[in-house]
Amino acid sequence: MQPASHPGFTDEAFGLGDAPRHNGVVPLLDPSTKGKLLVATPPLGDPNFDRAVVYVLEHTDAGAVGVVLNRPGPETSVEGLDDWIDRLSPPYVVFAGGPVELDALIALASADHPNEEAWSSLQGDIGTVDLSMEPAEVAALVSRLRIFRGYAGWGAMQLESELDAGAWMVLPADPDDLFTPRPEQLWRDVLRRQGGRIAWVANAPDDLELN
Repeated sequence: MQPASHPGFTDEAFGLGDAPRHNGVVPLLDPSTKGKLLVATPPLGDPNFDRAVVYVLEHTDAGAVGVVLNRPGPETSVEGLDDWIDRLSPPYVVFAGGPVELDALIALASADHPNEEAWSSLQGDIGTVDLSMEPAEVAALVSRLRIFRGYAGWGAMQLESELDAGAWMVLPADPDDLFTPRPEQLWRDVLRRQGGRIAWVANAPDDLELN
């Protein structure tokens, strides 16, 4: 299985193997979660995804791929990408996009009049960009930018199984979620704005034994 062809993706197969399952909040199911958020239901045993918020870049019968939005990493520079790093949205670091293909860099940007050869549209003026090109070659203006190292991937029907088990809630994505300056608050922020019972989950303590 191959991930969808987006600038910045490798062409190698992706998958996470047997991810932990959890019975909990019933997800808001849709045939495809592309362009939506996967919000982890606590507790999720895999530390890669505990309290994770994943933006889904592609979801087909062959599988799904996305990037974790709330894992800022330690990197403040990437060799050969100085011009791109200078355009990062705060916090000015490379994010950990997921545990697959850690050598792969994926960039999400908001841009005006992007070059179609270097751009793959996702949502409104947001898309993935080809980091091998200079920013000026990609778009007249790159107003917001986030770079992710690695990504999250699911094989055929794997994500569907996790959704059926209640491991994830599928929620609408706001473009600001992708570039939030407060990634450490994103999980709670996304849940709270839903209102109702979903908003209650935002108050879950980090250690559920304390609840």
